[in-house]
Amino acid sequence: MTARSSVRPIPAIHGGAPVPLPLWRDWRWQLAHRLRTPEALSAALPLTPAERRALAAPAAWRMPLLLTPYTASLLSTLPPSHPLRRAHLPDLREARHAPAEYPDPLGEDAHQVAPHLIHAYPHKVLFLVSRDCATACRYCTRAHLPPCPGCPPPDPDPALRWIAAHPEITDVLLSGGDPLLLPDETLDALLTSLRAIPHVRLLRIGTKVPATLPMRITPALVRILRKHRPLWLSLHFTHPDELTPETKKSLRLLLDAGLPLCSQTVLLRHVNDDESTLRALFENLVLNGVKPYYLHYTDAAQGTAHFRSPIPRGRSLLRALNGTVPGYAIPLFMQDTPGGGGKHPLGPS
Repeated sequence: MTARSSVRPIPAIHGGAPVPLPLWRDWRWQLAHRLRTPEALSAALPLTPAERRALAAPAAWRMPLLLTPYTASLLSTLPPSHPLRRAHLPDLREARHAPAEYPDPLGEDAHQVAPHLIHAYPHKVLFLVSRDCATACRYCTRAHLPPCPGCPPPDPDPALRWIAAHPEITDVLLSGGDPLLLPDETLDALLTSLRAIPHVRLLRIGTKVPATLPMRITPALVRILRKHRPLWLSLHFTHPDELTPETKKSLRLLLDAGLPLCSQTVLLRHVNDDESTLRALFENLVLNGVKPYYLHYTDAAQGTAHFRSPIPRGRSLLRALNGTVPGYAIPLFMQDTPGGGGKHPLGPS
């Protein structure tokens, strides 16, 4: 089930010459050469007829087309029917808005207390510090705030002032976009500012870069993260084939710095909602030092009905895994209540 070989450069990006390995391994080069048009994607990997039809209808997309060359290369090594393609490539069904779906499914706008700062729980805040992602996931909750490649990060000062003025806030989760796409010096300065607030005890970062841009986990970045412990990384993995040698190397760098790692996985219909896929994903995460923490029921975001696996299905899958994998490998099955009511456990009972 898991990918066994390294992800190698695809023959050409944007119609250019083959990519030298030193460039391929540079995370800044990867970001600068992301695939953002149907033409670039078609040149990078073979497409199915359904994918071609979806690419021809950009007005139907709920998220922009955005893939790192690394992600495109991984997809190019997998069969056309592989589930990961559904998670990253546009689908015409994104234009369908089912009943009880929302542009802002978690009600984050209603809980915004300062620019880019969401206060939905008594003692913690969600701080949206980046406007960019390495690769756009088609099922993203924040499609109303799509990735903005090249855009400057939001001004953090109003949010920092609000946090400093509220001593009940002890826990800050950085998200976005992806916080690890910030330049090293910007991220270091932000974490330093948060650490200077006496009542902020715990910092967390939500990121998908180990899966979509593993070369971003550099020794320099790891030194910055280590300096600001206690700091937890909440990683996002969807499928066991994301655990490539490059990704495993990035996880080792983080673990060797004493950074605790957990993973949140969204249950996705026909992507990972089967026992063998989840078993392989959760077992391999544990073997690579990552605790599977949450299995999320797909948020009620507009245009995601084709991704939504029924709640009884998720419960049944976790019951099937119980006793067949280590307890550490079984996550909590959770739902973020539409409108912003917070996370609620769904089972497996």
